Amino acid sequence: MNSRNKHIPVHETGQEGEVEVRIKTLREEIEQHNYNYYVLSAPTISDRAFDERMKALQDLEDMYPEYADPHSPTQRVGSDLSKEFEQVEHAYPMLSLGNTYSEEEVREFYNRTVRLLNEPFEIVAELKYDGVSISLIYENGVLVRAVTRGDGTRGDDVTANIRTIRSIPLKLRGNNYPGKFEIRGEVLLPWAEFDRLNKEREEQEEPLFANPRNAASGTLKQQNPAIVASRKLDGYFYYLLGEALPEQGHYENLQIARSWGFKIPDVIRKCRDLQDVFDYIAYWDRERKSLPVATDGIVLKVNSLQQQQQLGFTAKSPRWAISYKFQAERAVTRLNSVSFQVGRTGAVTPVANLEPILLSGTTVKRASLHNADIIEELGLRIGDDVYVEKGGEIIPKIVGVDVDARPMMIGDQVRFVTHCPECGAHLVRREKEAAHYCPNETGCPPQIKGKIEHFVTRRAMDIGIGPETVEDLYNAGYVKNIADLYTLQIPDLLLLERWAEKSAQNLAASLEKSKSVPFERVLYGLGIRYVGETVAKRLAFAFRDIDGLKQATFEALTSVDEIGGRIAQSVLAYFADERNLLIIDRLKTYGLQMATDGKIPVSSGKLKGLSIVISGTFSNHSRDEYKAMIEQHEGKNSSSISKNTDYILAGKNMGPAKLEKAVKWGIRMIDEEEFLNMLAL
Repeated sequence: MNSRNKHIPVHETGQEGEVEVRIKTLREEIEQHNYNYYVLSAPTISDRAFDERMKALQDLEDMYPEYADPHSPTQRVGSDLSKEFEQVEHAYPMLSLGNTYSEEEVREFYNRTVRLLNEPFEIVAELKYDGVSISLIYENGVLVRAVTRGDGTRGDDVTANIRTIRSIPLKLRGNNYPGKFEIRGEVLLPWAEFDRLNKEREEQEEPLFANPRNAASGTLKQQNPAIVASRKLDGYFYYLLGEALPEQGHYENLQIARSWGFKIPDVIRKCRDLQDVFDYIAYWDRERKSLPVATDGIVLKVNSLQQQQQLGFTAKSPRWAISYKFQAERAVTRLNSVSFQVGRTGAVTPVANLEPILLSGTTVKRASLHNADIIEELGLRIGDDVYVEKGGEIIPKIVGVDVDARPMMIGDQVRFVTHCPECGAHLVRREKEAAHYCPNETGCPPQIKGKIEHFVTRRAMDIGIGPETVEDLYNAGYVKNIADLYTLQIPDLLLLERWAEKSAQNLAASLEKSKSVPFERVLYGLGIRYVGETVAKRLAFAFRDIDGLKQATFEALTSVDEIGGRIAQSVLAYFADERNLLIIDRLKTYGLQMATDGKIPVSSGKLKGLSIVISGTFSNHSRDEYKAMIEQHEGKNSSSISKNTDYILAGKNMGPAKLEKAVKWGIRMIDEEEFLNMLAL
């Protein structure tokens, strides 16, 4: 279609039927590929081919808005509009299950069911996923509402956020579904995405999520669905409700719901007797750590819907179902002290120093106490025997105190400090934040050194020194901020211990080379709170130079893709501080790049949708340079090999584990020359 008639209504071009059919076909095809990828985990086309189809559909919908459909797969990205969540009453109360923690309690549940029913029955065993409970309502095969558990009677309407989750069908497959029904399940954050989010938060010195459940819950509470869309949540479903369900068995209904497009876990089993139940529990207690999502137990349900109705409910939970909670590995050890660490952004983190204890195969000596609220809730005293678990199997945390073991002569109660342990400044706690901060950015040693350490990293200015050298330069009085680095003189460096002529010259050369580092990396190196690598690139290419960014308003900042209110406020606060402006002026004087080169990197799109893993060492370019090339040409840098990997950029000394996986899954390996030829560089 040429540009001249692309905005003419289709009824005037005679192409109405053709366009409508093309849009409908693309939507159906894309939803099928979404289903293959997110539900079946068996993609049949490459990411690139998928993206091409999505772009074609988006273009057609833009040209012909009369064919807009809120259920189109193009709408899963999420609007950036904010709104308060509406409270919705559940048609069927979302009751919690009774918990058991031993096989004996499971046996009691089973025997009680035998007595109450006095007839044969089947037990369905399922994994208990550790996420956020959700209820979805479908009418005529279309998702109309998604509601959180809330208090069990009423929950939050989070439909806009749920629509961004690609494994959840907006329209059902087939036609054998009831006119109206409800399906319940769990919204989960996979381990891989949890690790990525925490790494990102750690780089910005934000509090880490303790486990995937907290991260999923926090994500669903976001007022901006576009943020939710970026976090790759998943949805697993396990219970169907309605007046006209297809079968009288819970298990059978779930198998049918799978054919409608729902992600029904394939680990659900019908158990013939109590021994089957115990075998299922024992198996998954061992194997659950290999799953892509967090689990914390087993759910047992009577299969027959008629028998469920016969057994009924207590005030709090159904009599026909129960959950068996896996025992988290827990240890008891002594709390020796609590220290308070100050990070680069001034965030103060309390750390419990423990008597060393073996937990989940590693020796634990320290555990994060996160913030003042948790310390107060635990009621800790120095010398207490404390219970330590690994939250989400990863982060050691104190979950309780053995008060009964507390001796009469016990240490002082642990209280959060009121003043910075490093510089003495009075700590502040910002509204709606759990963390305390030291406001003395330019006079607090850990903050000063942390900013310098951040500035010299490879991803920022790539200046060849590490934390120990930064410590030496700071203690010697040579460097008190990032601009001071460019005033260093070789004779002064030679006065320090362990410095020789060669090492001093190397640093001087590294500083000189850093003056050619592009503006977006300089911006990242400044260490503005919440401005990571990606945000720095967005800001650099949106405002072109440091002066443009300095003068940007809140509205101008938030109009940039992926820049929200929190980031905008942080940028404004940074440039409102005269001390920061003086440092920037000095960096300008020393010759650092404070503007883009006038050219926004243009992608060829040659790697669009391709997942590429880099492994080994290279001679033509560094690993970081290759990663930048992949990103620039719209490819995806992946740190680990999976069945979805398209290529491995293989250098010398490629890891044997990656090589084995590549051979096993038949993933194509390319060398530097072949990769560069792909880009025609």
